[in-house]
Amino acid sequence: MQNQRRCLQIGTSIYSIDHAFTDATQNKLLYITHSRYENDWHSHPHIHPFTELFYVKDGMGSFLVEEKEYAIQKDDFVIVNSGISHTEISSGEKPLEYVTIGMEGVGFSFEGNKEHIIFSCKNEKKDLLFCMDAMLSEMEEKNRDCEIVCQNLLEVLIIKLIRRTNFAFEVASAAQINRECIKIKRYIEANYIQNITLDSLAEISHLNKYYLAHSFTLHCGCSPIRYLCQIRINASKELLANTDYSITEVAHYAGFSSQSYFAQSFLKSCGQTASAYRKACKKKKGE
Repeated sequence: MQNQRRCLQIGTSIYSIDHAFTDATQNKLLYITHSRYENDWHSHPHIHPFTELFYVKDGMGSFLVEEKEYAIQKDDFVIVNSGISHTEISSGEKPLEYVTIGMEGVGFSFEGNKEHIIFSCKNEKKDLLFCMDAMLSEMEEKNRDCEIVCQNLLEVLIIKLIRRTNFAFEVASAAQINRECIKIKRYIEANYIQNITLDSLAEISHLNKYYLAHSFTLHCGCSPIRYLCQIRINASKELLANTDYSITEVAHYAGFSSQSYFAQSFLKSCGQTASAYRKACKKKKGE
């Protein structure tokens, strides 16, 4: 009996789970499609406000990204960040057959400041195909809780991609993106007088500028530049109501690049000119 108990102990392997890393990506699966290129199908460049994965199951052709064309073939994998114009073009002799996956809540940062990557996944084909084929099967058969199963399979797929060692990218989780959006919001509120652009905000947040714009809009209800403009409008209203600065000075101190742009923005936002707003404030105060 002692020998048997010793054997059982030796043959048992226990692996504890560190839950700090079990929710690393926090992405959301939007769709998965399986397509075969037909002669009557014409693809046109398009833009998504989310990340798209593209896997070539068979055939060959090219992938057009921001007007640059790249050759693709069987077992090639393409990752395209949000806000990037792209489309696929099939070969006439060997038509493309491919799987596409749309997901939000996750963005990729590639080497060389690129917004896409194309690589051969021939060595990882078995694992990646298992995830994608299982997702397609779940959705086609509409099994119970198929959405949950597919979401979990997508998590596995992303981790498999991260494990690749011959190229580098980082994943921005939904939690990280929300933190960055809050950070950007506070930065705008504190530095609205400065020359702020979407490019400069992307550099501060370390996020792709298109992905930042999309995520900020979801989190704050408007784009970063629209939020910046509103903060500047609020600052100008304060100056108009409580100082004797000229309209030109108000525009400058509120962070607007020119008086004409300020006048246009103020009228659009407030429904009246800056001068009319100042007169209304003085009248209200009894001046």
